[in-house]
Amino acid sequence: MSGQSQRLNVVPTVTMLAIVKARLTGATRGHALLKKKSDALTVQFRQILKKIVSTKESMGTIMKSSSFALTEAKYVAGENIKHIVLEKVESASVRVRSRQENVAGVKLPKFEYFTEGEMTKNDLTGLARGGQQVQGCKIAYLKAVEVLVDLASLQTSFLTLDGAIKTTNRRVNALENVVKPRLENTVVYIKGELDELEREDFFRLKKIQSYKKREIEKKEEAAKKNDFSLKKGEPMLFGTQVKDEDIIF
Repeated sequence: MSGQSQRLNVVPTVTMLAIVKARLTGATRGHALLKKKSDALTVQFRQILKKIVSTKESMGTIMKSSSFALTEAKYVAGENIKHIVLEKVESASVRVRSRQENVAGVKLPKFEYFTEGEMTKNDLTGLARGGQQVQGCKIAYLKAVEVLVDLASLQTSFLTLDGAIKTTNRRVNALENVVKPRLENTVVYIKGELDELEREDFFRLKKIQSYKKREIEKKEEAAKKNDFSLKKGEPMLFGTQVKDEDIIF
């Protein structure tokens, strides 16, 4: 029963053997392609992981400097600098757009950071007092936003690749451990059954030939016995015919 569960339930014929061999060839090619895809995704996964580690290390320094710049701006311009900035903001000057990058058939989301216009009204914030510190704080936080966008893009790609790699590996394992062995066992089973049928046919032919040979030998022996009995003058059996000798005048 365990051997039957490891093969397909098919009729052992030559046609079915060709069909199963074609399926086995397709499964082998699919396994090779999925294996290459898994390797390519794994390489990209490791590269993204390295970028995430380096980005997080740099993010600590950037966030530290931006927080220190905000403290300087508050110290020079006063604590109400937040309300002044919010009043002057009409629309976001920093925007994020998304696109997709195809890696071995997997679409990875990518986020890009860009600004609209070089000069905005916010550049005049803190002009009365602490303008330099306010602009320095703005530049520091722009760098922080850029790093955060890059980190978000990397982590989103990381999670997408992780799911794609798990799915691809499951397919590879299914083809390698279930589909291919089952098809290979089916091919072996069909070949064995066909060979057994061929041996049976050969044995049947040999038996028929031997039977015919025995029948011929029996007929020859019977014919010899009849000839021998006629020569001794024994009465001829009913139903037997003896060829008369030619008469010479």
